Amino acid sequence: MELWVIVTIAAAAVQTLRFSLQKQLKGLGLSTASATASRFAVAAPLAFAATALLMAFRGYAFPALSGTFWLAILAGGMAQIVATFCTIALFSHRSFAVGIAFTKTEVLQVAIFSALILNERVSGPGVVAILIGLAGVLLLSRPAGGWAKEGWLGRAGLLGLMAGGLFGASAIGYRAATVEIANDDPLFRALFALAAVTLVQTAMLLPYLLWREPGELTRVVAARRPAFWVGVTGMLGSLGWFLAFALQNAAYVRSVGQIELVFTVLVSTFFFRERPSRRELAGIGLLAASIIGIVWAS
Repeated sequence: MELWVIVTIAAAAVQTLRFSLQKQLKGLGLSTASATASRFAVAAPLAFAATALLMAFRGYAFPALSGTFWLAILAGGMAQIVATFCTIALFSHRSFAVGIAFTKTEVLQVAIFSALILNERVSGPGVVAILIGLAGVLLLSRPAGGWAKEGWLGRAGLLGLMAGGLFGASAIGYRAATVEIANDDPLFRALFALAAVTLVQTAMLLPYLLWREPGELTRVVAARRPAFWVGVTGMLGSLGWFLAFALQNAAYVRSVGQIELVFTVLVSTFFFRERPSRRELAGIGLLAASIIGIVWAS
C-alpha cells in the first residue's frame, strides 16, 4: 500500500479521536469558537517545535516563501474556519442529515478545484471511484425519514454545499502551500505548512474571541488540560492530512479520507453496541470499493 494512503487513513483515525475529545470540551461549556481556537492555539507551538527539531536534525535551511505560499495559507486557513462554522450552523436545522450529506460533495468539488487551480486532473477511473464513494457517503448519511421527507435543498442544503466547497478550497490551499516549499522532504513541507496555517488561524480566532466572546478566553484557560489533548490530536491529524497533500493529489486524499465515516460506524458498533443497518453496511462496502479504486487509479 502506498505511503499517502496509509498516512491518510491514519489521519482520519486520529481525527475521529479528536472529534470525540472536542465534544468533551463543548460539554465543559466552551463555545464552538473557543473550542476551535484552543485546538489551533495548542497545535501551533507544537507544529513550530516539531518543524524546528526537524530542521536542526536534518540541517534544513529556512525556505524562501513566495507570495503564492502565503496566499494559499491564508485562503486555506480562512476557508477551513468558515466551513467549520457553516457545518455547526447545520445543527439548528431539522434537515441536518441532508446538509451533512451535501458537505460530502467536498470530494467532487476538490477534484474540480484541483483541475482548475492546480492543473491536477483526476483520471477517468478516478472519477468513477470518487462517484462510487459519494454514493456510499449518501447511503451512510441518509436521514431516517428518507431524502424525500427531509427535502433536498433549503437552508441546510445550501449551508452543506457551502461547507463542502470551503472544505474543498482549504484542501486545495494546503496542497498548493506544500508544493510551494522548495524542499524534497514531504515531512518537512507538511510540518512547515502546518505550523504556518495554525499560526494564521490562531491569529484570526483569538481577536474574534476578544471582540465577540470575551469571557470565553477564561473558560479556555480553565479547560487547558483537556484542550491540550484536543490540540495534540488535532496537530497529529492535521499533520497526516498535510503530509498526504504533499504526496498526492488533494482529490484522491480527501476521497480516501472519507474512511472516517467507517471509523465512526465502527465506534458506534463496538463501543456503543449499536448494530449497523443493512444500508450502513452497503455504504461502507461502497466506500471500501471507492478507496480501492482510487488507489488503483492513482
